[in-house]
Amino acid sequence: MYTASWRDVVRSDLFGASPSRRDRPYRFVIRLALVVFHLFRFRFDVRGSQHVPATGGAIICSNHVSFFDFTFLGLGAISQHRLVRFMAKSAVFGHWFAGPFMRAMRHIPVDRTAGAAAFDAAVRALKDGEVVGVFPEATISRSFTVKDLKAGAARMAMDAGVPIIPAAVWGGHRVATKGHKVTLRRGVPVMVFLGEPIVPEPGEKVQQLLRRIRAAMEALLDEAQRDYPEKPAGPEDRWWLPVHLGGTAPTPAEALVADSARAAGRGPKAAKKSPLQRVTGLLRRR
Repeated sequence: MYTASWRDVVRSDLFGASPSRRDRPYRFVIRLALVVFHLFRFRFDVRGSQHVPATGGAIICSNHVSFFDFTFLGLGAISQHRLVRFMAKSAVFGHWFAGPFMRAMRHIPVDRTAGAAAFDAAVRALKDGEVVGVFPEATISRSFTVKDLKAGAARMAMDAGVPIIPAAVWGGHRVATKGHKVTLRRGVPVMVFLGEPIVPEPGEKVQQLLRRIRAAMEALLDEAQRDYPEKPAGPEDRWWLPVHLGGTAPTPAEALVADSARAAGRGPKAAKKSPLQRVTGLLRRR
């Protein structure tokens, strides 16, 4: 497995021979992330990076299990010298600290009350040759399985005429995820798997394409979960495994009920957050 080193942090060729000056803030943030990965000794197993095109637009569609999935997923494109423009909720862009970084990195704000603007911005970025990152489940999966997918990513691929790279991330939820305290532990393995490109076929319907995307994501996630090098330390540590692998995470049906209750304001009141938890809250993608 790969562990970030100081040499990686300072590599002059990390972003290719002639990276754009416009992306200096993004490159700085990536180097900073590599410092964090090094200090916490995250162990990465990144597979399928070759499926990210070296040039041209593409959409990376991934499952979502932790607050830091986007930082891990970006590693899958670095070897191809690509920077991923993630779609993120607009509130993050309005924050006094995170907002300037998000805008400087040219991520794409999503306002749920006016989604057409985000859709159009993403299609323009794709047509301009950018790689756009999407978590089509629209929120973290509490069951640690692939939830129903929103249709936006499939529609964007069709409108922009670009391939979809299915992906799966696994392991980061042991550090920070919904419903559990942030646990800053060292040496956590993180899997980042990218699959073969899925190209919309002539005349294909959105729901047909979505089914192909979901099937590919489920296969990658299943592979990542079964190849994960660590097991729960005991019965109380089985929370991070899905039920079908012997874990105690909520079933998909239970997770759906809990998410619906929280969306309707019937969930349990949130406990007072620590400063660290408030910071990680800013990183939630949905």
